[in-house]
Amino acid sequence: MTLLRISHRLASVFLMSSLALFALVSTARAHEVTPTIADFRVENDQIAFDLRLNIEAFVAGINLDGMNDTNDAAQATDYDSLRALDQAELEPMVRQFAEEWLETLELTATGSVQLSVTEVVIPEVGNVDLPRATYLLLNGSIPSSARSLTMTWPKGSGSVVLRQNGVDEPYTGFLQGGETTPPIPLTGGAALTPLEAFVDYLPVGFEHILPRGLDHILFVLGLFFLSSRLRPLIWQVSAFTLAHTITLALGALGVVTVSPDIVEPLIAASIVYVAVENIFTRHLSPWRPLVIFGFGLLHGLGFASVLGEFGLPRDQFIAALVGFNVGVELGQLYVIAVAFAVVGVWFRSHPKYRGRIAIPASITIAVIGAYWFVERMFL
Repeated sequence: MTLLRISHRLASVFLMSSLALFALVSTARAHEVTPTIADFRVENDQIAFDLRLNIEAFVAGINLDGMNDTNDAAQATDYDSLRALDQAELEPMVRQFAEEWLETLELTATGSVQLSVTEVVIPEVGNVDLPRATYLLLNGSIPSSARSLTMTWPKGSGSVVLRQNGVDEPYTGFLQGGETTPPIPLTGGAALTPLEAFVDYLPVGFEHILPRGLDHILFVLGLFFLSSRLRPLIWQVSAFTLAHTITLALGALGVVTVSPDIVEPLIAASIVYVAVENIFTRHLSPWRPLVIFGFGLLHGLGFASVLGEFGLPRDQFIAALVGFNVGVELGQLYVIAVAFAVVGVWFRSHPKYRGRIAIPASITIAVIGAYWFVERMFL
């Protein structure tokens, strides 16, 4: 009996510690690593690249392959200081970096293609706690005999979304550092098949939940801790899934557009709501699935804004959208499965489960959500 009591307390401590860790990590959302967007076009034997990237991370020398948070890098301090520089101060560093970095970007079209920097566009210094999207414009000559090209994205450069422009059935690909594209016809025709688009965007959706979607993780955990029974969880997750699927599709189609400045604080408020209700309610109320459906609409808009950063292949829009959404669902199911494995299987039948585990966990979730709300609204 004593061992059982100790095990329950350890489980409670584990949950509280894990959620506190989420809070500490979440304060560094601005340090989250995002993929580079590379749009290219070929006209009159000239290739032009528009790269949208977090240039400070590159200039700081951070190895972005497999990294989720720049705070984990040895160069984190250098990275933070670079984000406080204006264009006049940062541009010379960017051009110097680009000269060396472009030597590692392998572009082949019959022969090797040399790229050079034509323009650097760095936004004004705003909130230094948020990353800037710098534009690096590149240009090079393509042999007139070339019919296709391949590109190898440099190792250490993280992920890139490569998008072909100005042709029918354009190529769209997602590469990690060190990976090489298949031959891309210069006149188009390399659009992804529906299955390829689905498979490519599946991990994008999953990664938005794990490890990057800390706010969505806490929301799902808030649903989990309402009751130890499975049926209330199924009702809640079903309502949430249906709702965010609707607004994800509408947002991706451009039918509904809401500023992240509005959506993100409301997502934080939704976390607070479900957690606080867990503290005062033991069972699934008739209105809770409806409320969660409303919150799911907000989370779907959040998913859509992330998907907008990647862009969807025009010719396989639906397949890619479905792949992203399925990836999101798999991420949510993984969170629930882990929660069941760590807590549900062992402790949910214990009479003191609610007082020892569910309520302390919900209080922690509510505090984190409240902090996020204040941060996103006022800080």
